[in-house]
Amino acid sequence: MNALETIITIVVMNVVYVSLFTIRIILVMKARRLLASFISMFEVFVYLMALNIVLQNINQPLNLAAYCIGWGAGVWLGIKIEEWIALGYSTLQIVVNYESTQLPITLREKGYGVTSWMAEGRDGPRLVMQVLTKRNQEKRLMQLIQDLAPKAFVISYEPRTFRGGFWTKRLKDLRE
Repeated sequence: MNALETIITIVVMNVVYVSLFTIRIILVMKARRLLASFISMFEVFVYLMALNIVLQNINQPLNLAAYCIGWGAGVWLGIKIEEWIALGYSTLQIVVNYESTQLPITLREKGYGVTSWMAEGRDGPRLVMQVLTKRNQEKRLMQLIQDLAPKAFVISYEPRTFRGGFWTKRLKDLRE
């Protein structure tokens, strides 16, 4: 391999390695152990191949730079891939003026499970809603909320586990 081919190979291999690493860590955090274990086999293979090339040519600073560039690009790509596959669920907590009572009704009509309760805010009564959705549907739900209640205060967070309620029944119905 000539110098340019070596640099390109190192960058590409490190992008692949770090992307796989990022995805594996996310899968471990989401309790997808089997898939994470499977991915780790490819991850370590690519890592060892790239590291071998760098160590054989350790006196070449451009190879080290290529390794670092590949690492950074791999982190970026791994995050983009994770955003694209969007594993898991998101919970949105939505706070609106009490007068915006149509929002939970409309969200339910669109198929969302909505739990709502009254709260007291700085400027008076508020309606608080909690909605669970798949992460890959979160942007769509956020846009719907923006269209229906542009002044809504929305917090999104990722639940680790849940049981019971609307989603458990819905998932059970889908399996049958």
